[in-house]
Amino acid sequence: MRDLRFPSPPPSAITPPRLWLSRRALMATGAVAGLAGGILPPRAAGAAALAARPGPLSGTGLRPTPLRDVTHYNNFYEFGLEKTDPAERSGDFHPRPWTVRIEGMVARPRTYDIDALLARPLEERIYRMRCVEAWSMVIPWIGFPLRDLLAEAEPLGSAKYVAFESVLRPSEMPGQGGVLPVLDWPYVEGLRLDEATHPLTILAVGLYGQTLPNQNGAPIRLVVPWKYGFKGIKSITRIRLTDRMPRTSWNVRAPDEYGFYANVNPAVDHPRWSQATERPIGAGGFFGAGRQPTLPFNGYGEQVAGLYAGMDLRRDF
Repeated sequence: MRDLRFPSPPPSAITPPRLWLSRRALMATGAVAGLAGGILPPRAAGAAALAARPGPLSGTGLRPTPLRDVTHYNNFYEFGLEKTDPAERSGDFHPRPWTVRIEGMVARPRTYDIDALLARPLEERIYRMRCVEAWSMVIPWIGFPLRDLLAEAEPLGSAKYVAFESVLRPSEMPGQGGVLPVLDWPYVEGLRLDEATHPLTILAVGLYGQTLPNQNGAPIRLVVPWKYGFKGIKSITRIRLTDRMPRTSWNVRAPDEYGFYANVNPAVDHPRWSQATERPIGAGGFFGAGRQPTLPFNGYGEQVAGLYAGMDLRRDF
């Protein structure tokens, strides 16, 4: 049942269900192009159509960013430093075979094959996403709540955090084997258990009606829409429950710039640039229709602000 507490885009911004849920019709009629102001590129090599039921439309009323921009302008440092590198350099990455392991402080450690996860009931979530570099997108993800998977592993009462680890394949991910390594590999991230089990937190296995392209985190990634994008670890292989705050890649690399919580907060600037405004990608052209104010918690404050009651969000950034 849809939770009416979640804000939804206005009806005028939503593609009719008969087209949105019919991927063949959507492609044939160009409905996405009309919706997002762009033209769909050919389906990515190896991508497959995904069926998904409508989920809580917890966006901010903005129209989805054109698929071309979503798949060709993003960060995935395992493939390089430039925004175009993931699309250009991920062709040799193989997201099959693939398993995800849940372990640590759980009663029932589990290992899931990616195809079994794709066969689960999936939802479509239109989420506003915000990058710490002060640009934003609106992406129609396909996935399922992380809390569902965690519940199957039965977390112990002593578990307080959830740690995530990405794949380590320097032979397929040129950024991991670069001469100037940006990060210690593999990429690691973490959430508090209450953040991980919040209904807005999902594991995404697709976007725009198809399985995740390599450059967007195939075959499975984390999506936490009220946090900056670097929290959304891609190509996950391991999930571990623990009683200690886990290491996170960017916090280890630059703790004065990238905090553990990484909640979108326009009042806390990055040391090298302001977070007060953002540039929406694809709105009125690739470089956007001008900057707009950044929303606290990326617009999801009504749902998540209570998680941080009593905390100093300037110190715990």
